[in-house]
Amino acid sequence: MKIAFQMDPIGPIDIAADSTFRLAEEAQKRGHQLCYYTPDRLAYDQGRVTARGWPLKVHRVTGDHFTLGGEQVFDLSEMDVVWLRQDPPFDMFYITTTHILDRLAPDTLVVNNPFWVRNYPEKLLILDFPDLMPPTAIARDLETIKSFRAQHGDVILKPLYGNGGAGVFFLPEADRNLSALHELFTGFSREPLIVQKFLPDISAGDKRVILVDGEPVGAINRMPAAGETRSNMHVGGRPEKIGLTDRDLEICARIGPLLREKGQVFVGIDVIGQYLTEINVTSPTGIQELERFDGVNIAGKIWEAIEAKRA
Repeated sequence: MKIAFQMDPIGPIDIAADSTFRLAEEAQKRGHQLCYYTPDRLAYDQGRVTARGWPLKVHRVTGDHFTLGGEQVFDLSEMDVVWLRQDPPFDMFYITTTHILDRLAPDTLVVNNPFWVRNYPEKLLILDFPDLMPPTAIARDLETIKSFRAQHGDVILKPLYGNGGAGVFFLPEADRNLSALHELFTGFSREPLIVQKFLPDISAGDKRVILVDGEPVGAINRMPAAGETRSNMHVGGRPEKIGLTDRDLEICARIGPLLREKGQVFVGIDVIGQYLTEINVTSPTGIQELERFDGVNIAGKIWEAIEAKRA
């Protein structure tokens, strides 16, 4: 197949951790032809969806992990698969790329389906499963957030469309910084904030469960660094081997059919204790850590699902 990766610049990535690199590596091993472009090079041009990018080969060699062919303009309708893999923030730039990629259906398979990525961003899809999630409020109004905190005590406050643990604050009940943080956030963004009841179980880790076409294939546990509440690996969280509990499987059984129906082939959900906290559909991570812990070719499972859809 002809495969295009829409992703952030490939040069700075960590080849020992980056899931997009692992997907490209596995695709290349399976004989597929690869090309790569950054999302700012995507265009709608007189009825065609195009991207200015490069043929790509990847190598698992630190500091020499990719080779690019000559720059060219690709007609993405000629691709079998386009991967939507740039990281958030989930802003209008990101949303616009999903609108443009929508125009490739049904002849080109875009993974994950951009229509539903746009309509089901990480911290909003879980609202369809209120019984699985911790007490949560989404609001820009300070009084609403204060009232939620008064009811629940210790809370987590974070940007609605952030990622990687950036801008996440733990606010104990006695902390006096809520108004100042609200002022800070609303001073540079018109977006609402999300506030959730703090889950003490975070001390035992934040579990990332990987689902492929709606089915769980394994999990890693992300432990916060010393002195941190956040467990994201972008901010120093430590991955650990862990299995799936009955509660994890229950959560996956509830959300899996919806993910499969909406074309969300590669998804990473976050579970703290008994609660589902996020459903990551934009550019989930965790493949390489899970493969090292469990010895299972997760990238291969993802490509098997995609190849079956194309067949």
